[in-house]
Amino acid sequence: MTPESQNPQHPQNPQHPAEPSAAPASSTAVIQVEGVHKSFGDLHVLKDCDLTVRSGEVAVLVGPSGSGKSTLLRCINQLEEPTAGRVLIDGVVQGYDSDPLPDGRWQKLTSAQIAAQRSRIGMVFQRFHLFPHLTALGNVMEAPVQVRGLPKAAAEKKARALLERVGLADRADHYPSELSGGQQQRVAIARALAMDPELMLFDEPTSALDPELVSEVLTVLKDLAADGMTMVVVTHEMGFAREVADQVVFMDEGRILERGTPEQVIDHPESERLKGFLASVL
Repeated sequence: MTPESQNPQHPQNPQHPAEPSAAPASSTAVIQVEGVHKSFGDLHVLKDCDLTVRSGEVAVLVGPSGSGKSTLLRCINQLEEPTAGRVLIDGVVQGYDSDPLPDGRWQKLTSAQIAAQRSRIGMVFQRFHLFPHLTALGNVMEAPVQVRGLPKAAAEKKARALLERVGLADRADHYPSELSGGQQQRVAIARALAMDPELMLFDEPTSALDPELVSEVLTVLKDLAADGMTMVVVTHEMGFAREVADQVVFMDEGRILERGTPEQVIDHPESERLKGFLASVL
């Protein structure tokens, strides 16, 4: 049975059933991607991807454009639904009820239930997606007030602390149009942190920035890593990967080809494909 032909109600291949509540390989595993495929029509974007990210770990995804890195992030955050395979956060399968139906099918969660699962994950995109009519402070306050129902005074106090954390305490009352790209991206990071996420996903957070602004965003990511935030980062910044990553994951044509420590993957690549990629970016 090909992934494309699977019933979309089955996040796990029915030939190899597994209970969503099964204990993860390690009690500290936060993210588990198991046999994930993703197709858009005839385009097979992800092919049998497996990935485990443990608590406090930084996983950096590298690879050429179009290799599936961003799609994998979007499957973790349920912005895309895997065609086959499944994603678990803290051992809980994402997007489906914990118990299969009597006929073995998996019952998809409601939109509200999926939103509740997704709220535990912060995601920062290539583009900043700030609300242009709100100040930096207003952008960071918005979700805690509107989604969590946090009183405005408490939300403001929290937002100011987060803006200080990302080095923008003096820009709280500035609108996005008055901020540099690096400053806007740091506001976006503070906005994601305002929801108290258990883990953070970064989809090429520096790719839209001028080169001189990249370091200020990477500094924030390094600080988050030092604080023990569980993170998955898609980036072409190999220096960041070498310095911060616990594991580097190389993807090409929808597959995970190599993974390991920065020393293993960056300094001692095994495949010719990875060697060629590193030669083009280092």
